[in-house]
Amino acid sequence: MTLAVIGTYAVAFCLVVGAFFALVAAIGLLKLNGSMTRLHAPTKVGTVGIGALLLASMIHSYVYAEGSMHELLIIAFLFVTAPISANFIAKVNIHKRACDMPPSPRQDKTWSTLNVPEADLEIEETGTDQPR
Repeated sequence: MTLAVIGTYAVAFCLVVGAFFALVAAIGLLKLNGSMTRLHAPTKVGTVGIGALLLASMIHSYVYAEGSMHELLIIAFLFVTAPISANFIAKVNIHKRACDMPPSPRQDKTWSTLNVPEADLEIEETGTDQPR
């Protein structure tokens, strides 16, 4: 078995795995009903699917051509930005109270996401930056 045949099988395997995960992510994005549950499909499963497809591209370029590191940079960018964007989307849903709220902590100061300064509460109530 030559390197080209092993590379072809590796590319085919990565393409099948990547396509499966991307399909599961698309179905999850369409079928899950809440924004917090829908959040997991593109950020977790979709990232793995796109990562497998990019890995297939890397293997193909190294087996049949000179090789390319562009895909590795894209994978690194996706793996860094997907959790950060998921965290921000989850925090927005918590602040808007658009989801089931987590249980209250023993001390309000420990739950930094919902700890809002009094000045910000006044701005939210009046709708302006001017104090009452």
